[in-house]
Amino acid sequence: MKPIYIFSAGRLVRRQNTLFLETESGKKPVPIKRVSEIYVFGEVDLNKRLLEFLTQNRIPMHFFNRYEYYVGTYYPREFLSSGHLTLKQAEHYLNSHLRLDLALRIVIGSITNMGRILSYYSRRGVNLTDPLNTIEELASKAGNATDISELMAYEGNAREVYYHSWGQILPHDFAMYSRTRKPPRSPVNALVSFLNSLMYTAVLAQIYQTHLDPRIGYLHETNYRRNTLNLDIADILKPTYVDRIIFRLVNRKQVHAKHFLREGGGVFLNDAGRRIVVEAWEEYLQKTYRHPRLKRSVSWRTTIRLELYKLEKHLLGDAPYKPFKHRS
Repeated sequence: MKPIYIFSAGRLVRRQNTLFLETESGKKPVPIKRVSEIYVFGEVDLNKRLLEFLTQNRIPMHFFNRYEYYVGTYYPREFLSSGHLTLKQAEHYLNSHLRLDLALRIVIGSITNMGRILSYYSRRGVNLTDPLNTIEELASKAGNATDISELMAYEGNAREVYYHSWGQILPHDFAMYSRTRKPPRSPVNALVSFLNSLMYTAVLAQIYQTHLDPRIGYLHETNYRRNTLNLDIADILKPTYVDRIIFRLVNRKQVHAKHFLREGGGVFLNDAGRRIVVEAWEEYLQKTYRHPRLKRSVSWRTTIRLELYKLEKHLLGDAPYKPFKHRS
């Protein structure tokens, strides 16, 4: 089973026990048994009968607008939710000590992985001594934080230093001089924004396969925003998933200036660029490596689920949560 990405405009319909994408160029069957989730980037029409079909087959559908921003997810009624675990999640959020402990683990995991990505390039001759020292210092300070806002400030400062150092890793026309969002104002910012959205939805899809409630996060405030737990876990994983893909795509010259367009005061990937990035993203998630603890091969998509299982054990008091660390 694998995700389906829809970039074309058209209509998604159910015909017996198969999905069909109807476009100007014809009808394309989408065998339901092979689909894990659906990502919609194009203008796609659908109806209630289709949503009922997706519910029966437990297939979520993620929607993005024309500027590649994540809009929301249609998810079938929850079938793995656990009242006991939800109460544990709420307990760890409402108890300031327990929440700070988890948020600190998330921030340390995030900053550590930024440092390990830079260390990889440092060992290959890139002069990154100053940013590495600064990131290490910020990680140490974060360990003494007394509240969530202070933690987020240290993580934000570390990420700013980290992004600025990309100018020594990527060619000049893809340097990250500053992080700009909504809209991204440079090609590299467009890549970061798009891949971050894919990361957030990939984590969300895996959360739905566990007993966790995606609405209760710990570093990110649980408020009127629909989901926050996926943002927490994504922060830990983005250096290994998102940033490595960007470095490969740019340094191997798989994306060029022709894959971007300027619109509404921002820079965005065009259709060809999105397809290249999505293909690289899916290829990466399907790649396997030998897991050091499990002593067997697992995919990078499965690694996300394993991270969530570790969090479940922490919440239930079985084992302290130790965030994923990039292999340096």
